[in-house]
Amino acid sequence: MTASSTSAAPLRFDSTTGLAPAIVQDADTGQVLMLGYVNDEAWAKTQQEGRVTFFSRSKNRLWTKGESSGNYLTVVSLHIDCDADTVLIRALPAGPTCHRGTISCFEQAEQVIAPAPPIGFLAALERLIAERKQFPERAPTSYTVSLFQKGIPKIAQKVGEEAVESVIDAVAGHRDTLPGEVADLLYHLLVLLAATGVPMEEVIAVLQERHRLPNNRHLTETE
Repeated sequence: MTASSTSAAPLRFDSTTGLAPAIVQDADTGQVLMLGYVNDEAWAKTQQEGRVTFFSRSKNRLWTKGESSGNYLTVVSLHIDCDADTVLIRALPAGPTCHRGTISCFEQAEQVIAPAPPIGFLAALERLIAERKQFPERAPTSYTVSLFQKGIPKIAQKVGEEAVESVIDAVAGHRDTLPGEVADLLYHLLVLLAATGVPMEEVIAVLQERHRLPNNRHLTETE
């Protein structure tokens, strides 16, 4: 992969240090993952290889994030700021970004999913569910892992049960318990999507396409 910058202006490096700050953001969730520094060589390598490479001030050499842990940061897009002296890198992390094992360098060690905007949190949750499916040995006692082990029929049954409970609470006007029931429904829907190999991105794409077609029967308010 060869990444390209969204700015026509070349990135400028500090005249004293030869470095420019690089902010890395999760392309799915919008969460800020870390701050590093790039020199001219690291910047070129990042663009050419599509993996984030920094200049490590402590190691005094180029450092590709994940070179020892395998937790690479795959570049989605590069955005140079208005002064052309800082770059925002939108990337997809292959695992925890921080050396402490957390998703972001800006979160507490005990957090599994850091606070994020609502849609970003769903993306982070979807990623965690996918990880549970792919690597069940990492969390053998996880409820999510147990669902995958039981298979699609059981997961689908749970979706149906949570949907019914959500409908009952909505019809009965149980405002206090409805959020919890809908949360259960959304979670089990994400597990079902993961089990069937359908990413949430495809579902959102369908919604976006329907939104562009106002006469679509799914969105027609006059029916």
